[in-house]
Amino acid sequence: MAEETGEKTPSYEQAREELTEVVRRLETGGLTLEQSIELWERGEKLAAVCEEWLQGARVKLAAAMARRSDPSAGHSAEAPF
Repeated sequence: MAEETGEKTPSYEQAREELTEVVRRLETGGLTLEQSIELWERGEKLAAVCEEWLQGARVKLAAAMARRSDPSAGHSAEAPF
């Protein structure tokens, strides 16, 4: 991921916005093959970052829902999390 190359991992929102811009530029056309390939590769990396953020959110949500539905976990069933 980006941390391996020294880059800071963007937030989900930053990655999504940049990915939207990459897609727009690819759809607009007028790029060389090399530019298109570079943009495509950047888009793939950004999509992976977004997927990681979403997967992390899914895990957190599942854990929160499990705590909520498990009365033996020491939480009130009426507590939101």
